[in-house]
Amino acid sequence: MSLSALRRPRLLVAIAAIAGAALLAAWWGVHRVDRSLPLLDGAAELPGLSRPVTVERDRLGAPRLEATNPDDAFRALGFLHAQERFFQMDLLRRRAAGELSELVGAAALPADREVRLHQMRARARAVADGLPEERRRRFEAYRDGVNAGLGALGAPPFEYLLLGSAPVPWRVSDSFLAVVAMYFVLNDAAGAREARTAALRETLPADLARFLMPLGTEEDAPLVGEPVPTPEIPPPESFAAAFLPVPPAAFSPLVHRGSNSFAVAPARAAGGLPLLASDMHLPLGVPNIWYRAEMRFKDTRLAGLTLPGVPALVAGSNGRVAWAFTNTGGDWLDLVELDTDPDDPLRYRVPDGWRRMEIHSETIRIAGGGEEALEVRETVWGPVTIRWGRPQAIRWIAHDPEGLRPGYLDVAEARSLDDAFAAGRSAGIPPQNLLVADARGAIGWTVAGPIPRRRGFSGETPVSWAAGDRGWDGYLAADEIPEVRDPEGGLLWTANQRIVDGEWLDRIGRGGGYAHGERALLIRDRLLAAESADEEALLDIQLEDRAPGLDRWRRLFLDALEGRAEPRLREAAAVLERGWTGGAHLSSSAYPLVKDAVAALRRSVYGELTSAAARRLPDFSWRIAAQWRGPLERLATERPAGYVPGGASGWDEALVLAVRSAASGVEGPLADRVWADESVVHIRHPLSPALPSWLGWFLAPRLDAAPRPLPGDADLPRAQIGATGASNRFVVAPGREETAILHMPGGQAGHPRSPYYLAGHSDWEEGRPAPFLAGPAAWRLVLEPEPPP
Repeated sequence: MSLSALRRPRLLVAIAAIAGAALLAAWWGVHRVDRSLPLLDGAAELPGLSRPVTVERDRLGAPRLEATNPDDAFRALGFLHAQERFFQMDLLRRRAAGELSELVGAAALPADREVRLHQMRARARAVADGLPEERRRRFEAYRDGVNAGLGALGAPPFEYLLLGSAPVPWRVSDSFLAVVAMYFVLNDAAGAREARTAALRETLPADLARFLMPLGTEEDAPLVGEPVPTPEIPPPESFAAAFLPVPPAAFSPLVHRGSNSFAVAPARAAGGLPLLASDMHLPLGVPNIWYRAEMRFKDTRLAGLTLPGVPALVAGSNGRVAWAFTNTGGDWLDLVELDTDPDDPLRYRVPDGWRRMEIHSETIRIAGGGEEALEVRETVWGPVTIRWGRPQAIRWIAHDPEGLRPGYLDVAEARSLDDAFAAGRSAGIPPQNLLVADARGAIGWTVAGPIPRRRGFSGETPVSWAAGDRGWDGYLAADEIPEVRDPEGGLLWTANQRIVDGEWLDRIGRGGGYAHGERALLIRDRLLAAESADEEALLDIQLEDRAPGLDRWRRLFLDALEGRAEPRLREAAAVLERGWTGGAHLSSSAYPLVKDAVAALRRSVYGELTSAAARRLPDFSWRIAAQWRGPLERLATERPAGYVPGGASGWDEALVLAVRSAASGVEGPLADRVWADESVVHIRHPLSPALPSWLGWFLAPRLDAAPRPLPGDADLPRAQIGATGASNRFVVAPGREETAILHMPGGQAGHPRSPYYLAGHSDWEEGRPAPFLAGPAAWRLVLEPEPPP
């Protein structure tokens, strides 16, 4: 027998052994992952319950909880949150505390260092320790439910298997950290906007700085007051530092944050009840940040969106009142210039003399071993940061107990607009536009969350508080907070725009980042045109993707291109003429071309005019000007010779150069590139981008939603750019929840082997109406009290 013949059976045995080992490993992996699936049917023990709680889930995984009292209901909600979303809850608390590195490794160190400056773990613990008994009971019931839900899993959530770590039990203070995490999403925790505004004002003449960063434009759509006209163009003789090369730092990334909400009074709505619409725009992931739930106890039925980690209904309806939130864009943080002792940098001046900074040592633990020490310097006004070589203290509402008050628990129990306003004003959350509609027919707007009472300064730029003539005198009382009730026109709308003017605006702050008014204006005009609006009519407004502002730019570019002989420019003119569909539509070839050309012109004009500020402040960005559309359009329309950007002989040439720049980024015919090529939405599980390639090719498609182009854009009501967009859309009439609408991306389930993983995601993609309430039960679980000893 030949040697090769002898070797062949051994080779086959070896292959079989390897294949068997691989199959065994795969079986073990699937078995281990499946053990972490949530309980859907049968019965489970939940210690602390006074009576059994029934949990019925529909085909989307939306639960309907039947409980005897609110403590039992929220204990059961904690159980469900942990079973479905504990890993996401863990990420939320760790982001807020600066403890991500302990879970995912050194890659998270930069983020943890920034967050540890604020020492939010200690602040959250202090608030939790000071809870009154009634509040404490709710948070402890929720905490116990979370830990029971985690313990009832057959194995820890699958993400911990991938990371080689173990989950840490939930604490009451962690629920406050979950709220803090939203502060970091919705507020400028570093004070970057204030510092950049100061750099701009200190390096440019006052009239030019005002022109480039106006309070608003003609497209404003406030609830109170009028649009703010774009300022006059200052004479170019007033400045000499314009049109220098754009420094690289000016190209820092831009993050879009926004939301829409609007309300219609009964007189303008079908069915005799007010309507409330909400779509909150946030970074999107799988699963969704929100967990939809319906809870029934006593005479209360809550339905809407919860935030896993917090024992509350965030937005939705209780049958008597419906409510929704959008970010205000107000000014909730100030940078305080510190007057330090030249001989001792730890000594700083306060109104009554000198004080010494407190030094705190923070230890950041790193997964796999190791740790990093971080020194934090604290003043009476907040932690210390260094900019331009100058020390500044960060005064932020999130640092105060008022910033974490659990008044938001009471919104769900409101019986009227008055009740909801009172609860919102006592809530310790990132200040939000609170829109409310009640079953009696009232609609209203106010600000939920703490509003600082500034003294002696506007808050737009850093100033010293050492003399005592500037500072915060606590927080506004409830009757000082702006509000609008039952407006004459029967309509309310918020889209992160400036809502009010005058003294009310001074209270909310002029130094915030109010969104440009086009999104709010489109919503307002659609509402005005609606007659006998119903739920589907308001959903259609949420899906509005027309872009009249870009149409004006399209016409300006076409005028500038007229008669141009260059083939690529003639091709661009044809696309602008024939490829325009009116908005951010997938088939439009003109939309991406106009958008890119405007961006090129903006970069040229704003980048060059603010170049001195960029040289003064390393992290300066010309994108700071939220109202840039007004000034830029005025320049391009009035065409002052002194403002022509470098490289152009005149404004026609500047516009042509912008189109040429946009066209240069397109390979092949311009007509072949459409908005669908640029608007691909890829919503991913948080671990997917970090998976090694050998594992990612297999797991990522099973964890993530499939990439898909979607209509809309960042500044339109159908706000969508990349993986940021509407985290939900709902429309509800309080008391008529059976006809209400709710859909959300990413689905309800946190486990990829769940029978409803990504269920409902396609409703969100297509903009299809889906039921607000949980549907017929597909699974039924009974949570039972611990038996007596």
